[in-house]
Amino acid sequence: MSSSPAAAAPPQLRRARTAVAGAFFVNAVLYANLVPRLPEVKADLGLSNSSLGAALAAVPLGALVAGLSSAVLIRRFGSRTVVTAGLVLLCGAVWAVSMAPNWPALAAVFLLVGALDAIVDVAQNAHGLRVQRLYQRSILNAFHGIWSIGAVAGGLIGSAAAGLQLPLVVHLGAVAVLFAALTLAGSRALLPGPDEADREEPEHTVEGGRSLRRAAVPALATLGVLAICGAFVEDAGASWSALYLRSELDAGAAMAGLGFVALSVAMTIGRLTGDRVVDRFGQRAVVRAGGALTAAGMGLALAVPSVPTTLAGFAFAGLGVATLIPAVYHAADELPGLAAGSGLTVINWLLRIGFLLSPPLIGVLADATSLRVALLTVVLAGLGALFLGSSLPKSLTSP
Repeated sequence: MSSSPAAAAPPQLRRARTAVAGAFFVNAVLYANLVPRLPEVKADLGLSNSSLGAALAAVPLGALVAGLSSAVLIRRFGSRTVVTAGLVLLCGAVWAVSMAPNWPALAAVFLLVGALDAIVDVAQNAHGLRVQRLYQRSILNAFHGIWSIGAVAGGLIGSAAAGLQLPLVVHLGAVAVLFAALTLAGSRALLPGPDEADREEPEHTVEGGRSLRRAAVPALATLGVLAICGAFVEDAGASWSALYLRSELDAGAAMAGLGFVALSVAMTIGRLTGDRVVDRFGQRAVVRAGGALTAAGMGLALAVPSVPTTLAGFAFAGLGVATLIPAVYHAADELPGLAAGSGLTVINWLLRIGFLLSPPLIGVLADATSLRVALLTVVLAGLGALFLGSSLPKSLTSP
């Protein structure tokens, strides 16, 4: 397929775009269905809090163990096949949670869930970037916004199933069958052929190729740190906002939960609208402005501690990092000298390390000082995005 939009049938591209959006939605909705029912999993297996926590830790462990295989799988089978097969297998793995008879089996299933999620995450972004190249304008941010909507939808479905007291095996089995069928139906609209078919690679000598690969290493490291800045901001809202509002600002239980809501809603809005902003101002400028917004918003919230300023600070942080990770994915995927999927795979792996390290680091800082002081890491992450954002290309087509 040619890289020229005129050479590709617009209906085909629109169908491919819809199919990629569907993949992002299914990827999010599956595990989110399980979250509201984890208390039942714990009760059914007679697990302690620490035992359940240890089993859940297998999810990021599986992602780290299997994540680096994504590039090899994409080059061997193509992102279309990897996305489709990965999502169907993930449907089965989520359903298998309801069938686990004991802790070792549960931990093994969670390990598989994490591994499949990491592989699918890289492949769906790779295919989304392939569609974006053919569109020749930004569309990746909206895919990540659809993922956020899928996570909310999955949580609502899981909560409703719990409220109706549906047996876990029936609930997750129905979810697995439904979304596996939708995945298979949508896979036909994904772009055919190898992932490099629509990419114009510059010609270079063997020695020049080695030089490009060597130059890509520090570029990947910089992009990895930039992605980790985004992870710290997102995790602060998910892991610490409620505790900070409750313990440091004496907010009620209902009000304390609004910190995460504020960050999530603002991030979703930023992603759904971010493509137009990126096309207008360029992804480098948008990421750097977002970093400044994150640092200023959370800085104000911590300098003037109150419930309203804190909610506003988390909202500004969510809006500020909305386009950061999609921009890093795009930049890594376009690095010259790397095989297909390699840049995306490395960045996704480093990003997951960031999500793994953020909670204990903030926890240690909070114990040594206070949670208010520890949340200055969000301000530092915003400043990191402001300064490291200069490593991003100005636009989708610029180097």
